[in-house]
Amino acid sequence: MTGKVILAAAGPGDPELITVKAARYLQQAEVVLTDRLVSNDILKEYVHPAAEIIYVGKQCRRGNSTPQETINALIRENALQGKLVVRLKGGDVSVFSNILDELQVLRDNNIPYEIIPGVTSALGAAAYAGIPLTARGYATAVRFLTYYKSDIVPDAYWKDLAATTDTLVFYMSAETVGGIVDKLIKYGIREDTFIAVIEQATTPLQQVHTANIYDFEKPDGREFLSPSLVIVGRVAALHEQFGWIANSSDRSCYFKPVAGIQNNLNHNKQAHVSRA
Repeated sequence: MTGKVILAAAGPGDPELITVKAARYLQQAEVVLTDRLVSNDILKEYVHPAAEIIYVGKQCRRGNSTPQETINALIRENALQGKLVVRLKGGDVSVFSNILDELQVLRDNNIPYEIIPGVTSALGAAAYAGIPLTARGYATAVRFLTYYKSDIVPDAYWKDLAATTDTLVFYMSAETVGGIVDKLIKYGIREDTFIAVIEQATTPLQQVHTANIYDFEKPDGREFLSPSLVIVGRVAALHEQFGWIANSSDRSCYFKPVAGIQNNLNHNKQAHVSRA
């Protein structure tokens, strides 16, 4: 008897940004496979007490990151045992995630599934920073991108990015923000372009740093906390007028490292079993 898999989005951080449908499935789930960038409050509030919570987070391929092959196997094995499985992803399920790999596993094994969208990080971060991504008179389009240290991006592509009036949003690129700025300046990006780096967006620990792209420097030379989102474009300047949340003074991490989260979830699981 085959079960079913729900590929569900948890939103960018604020636990209240999860959809009603995703929350309803979490209450019904027998197994929840959760990413690192999912608020622990969501797991505590919405997951059924009898459900098994399995942490399958990644940390930029470092530390205790879970290989995608392991995640695929957990999805397959639990669903083929007849269980309702929720694969819970941070942000939206279809934006810069490994959903294609997981969909292939489900199709290859004839496992029924649903895809539940959510608030992707670009939209959540921009809203909580007071930056309308396609504000009239500032931009008519927005591009979602990533830029890792290992990426080889042709000069022609950087020239196109520097010349466009589109708003550019870089996911998972906090470590390479300096390189992004250097490349865009090298290829003559407009002098009225601003950059915003939003750390831990939509959480109580959110911090927003904005500057004209030609004046950009990392605050105190420090590294930005993960997750951070980078917005480049004239719209980034609007944060100064319309930002509605003060920067947190707390530099701790809202999303805990893998080992710490796993210990918390193991403790919660034991508590669930004792109450069941």
